[in-house]
Amino acid sequence: MKKRMMNGARWAALAAAAALVVAGCGTSTPAPAGGAPDELRLAIGGESEEGYDPTLGWGRYGSPLFHSTLLARDADLNIVPDLATDYSVSDDGLVWTVDIRTDARFTDGTPVTARDVAYTFTTAARSGGLTDVTALREAVVVDDDTVELRLTAPQSTFVNRLVTLGIVPEHAHGPDYARNPIGSGPFRLVQWDPGQQLIVERNDDYYGPAPAFRRVVFLFTGEDATMAAATAGRVDVAAVPSSLATATVPGMRLVAVPSVDNRGISFPTVPDTGRTDAEGRPIGNDVTSDLAIRQAVNWAVDRQALVDGVLEGYGSPATGPVDGLPWYEPASAIPGNDPARAAAILDAAGWVDSDGDGVRERNGVRAAFTLLYRAEDSLRQALALAVADMVRPVGIEITPSGVSWDVVTARLHADAVVFGWGSHDPTEMYNLYSSRQAGIELWNPGYYSNPTVDAHLDAAMAATDPEVANRHWRAAQADENGVGFGPAGDAAWAWLVNLQHTYYVDECLDIGRPQIEPHGHGWPITAGITGWRWTC
Repeated sequence: MKKRMMNGARWAALAAAAALVVAGCGTSTPAPAGGAPDELRLAIGGESEEGYDPTLGWGRYGSPLFHSTLLARDADLNIVPDLATDYSVSDDGLVWTVDIRTDARFTDGTPVTARDVAYTFTTAARSGGLTDVTALREAVVVDDDTVELRLTAPQSTFVNRLVTLGIVPEHAHGPDYARNPIGSGPFRLVQWDPGQQLIVERNDDYYGPAPAFRRVVFLFTGEDATMAAATAGRVDVAAVPSSLATATVPGMRLVAVPSVDNRGISFPTVPDTGRTDAEGRPIGNDVTSDLAIRQAVNWAVDRQALVDGVLEGYGSPATGPVDGLPWYEPASAIPGNDPARAAAILDAAGWVDSDGDGVRERNGVRAAFTLLYRAEDSLRQALALAVADMVRPVGIEITPSGVSWDVVTARLHADAVVFGWGSHDPTEMYNLYSSRQAGIELWNPGYYSNPTVDAHLDAAMAATDPEVANRHWRAAQADENGVGFGPAGDAAWAWLVNLQHTYYVDECLDIGRPQIEPHGHGWPITAGITGWRWTC
């Protein structure tokens, strides 16, 4: 068998950027909010409406908290052991053998065994949940502390399932499990009041470092209520959008955490021929299906202005879904914005403003389209409005429209949409651009297809050598001939910004050095919670 070392040193340079941005310090407070040193109160969103069952997707965008995972990522995003003590991969990439520790127990007192690991992976594979384990053919128990995960085909990204899939107990995994999870992680859930709060307590039988807090309360509040709670000293950590991160909050400091959490515009890349998907949803758009329109939007958008104006400086321009990661290809990017070049691209493609109304036309079709965003999301609204203003001078009319999520999912194949993505797992890139994923759930909503890109994505997924996989991931964005899905090629999306996640943190709370965070579902800030400590 070929041993896989648990490392990720190439992440270190990126992770070094995760230095804390401290601002707005008030006077020091002698005790944490609520005056209870063994209690922590967090308003960081992340309520899972579907509950807390890892086999259905809980924990895939951050720490599952109640559950152990086989592997984990440290502050530098290196892969390190958690429940697993070691793992290896066969030369053909089809068999992953995992040894697990023998001192782990679920919170009901039963030991965690290889049977539970096999059951978890098998159940997740069959459930069709948000954690994609479809590559698993079978999970075989070798002995009490060894399991073999046998795949249908090699999958270079399967290691991320070992990092994100929390292990559940076979004997206690029933219909009500999502509301009453039993795990072997550092905390156990004791009360969940949907829409209001979730209360967890320390798991004193946890095999890892003991958390400093006996009790953690998660408050589920909107943006304004979260800010009010922070200002009033009722919470110890408050997640706020960048638009609210400029305030001075007495007794709290601002912590800005770099992330791979991005925002971008998906374009329908096929024309409207009256086609619909299996659910009757329309497919195609006669404007955004034209490459010149997509390229022009990409060149017209001033991403740095979006960072400075919409994000208040808490972020960076985005040129793709994986900026800065080991599988990112810089040649896929375009340098800054250039409205003159956008106009030239449109001229060359025959888009002209023949009637003088400021909007170009071609063959009777106006260069105009709708851009959907979730109405309750102030950040996506601001980005949509700003982008519309930026492209108007080059002769493209974008009409931003704030709608419900139901409308987004009904129209995502026919209208452009402001989406948010971002993961430590390159599988997400495959899902967003592979033609095999077109129209599946939220994947590849614009029905993008390029055989060259597909070939590279398939080769990346099937590679047994991580470096070979990364070469193909990069080539899918832009190969040596400039062919790729990136803005310099097919411009299948217009990626806008990468966020910094902004938190107000009690001055007396040391949260260490956070990871570079993924997209904001779940509680990514809590990945290092077992190391958090009060300092005063």
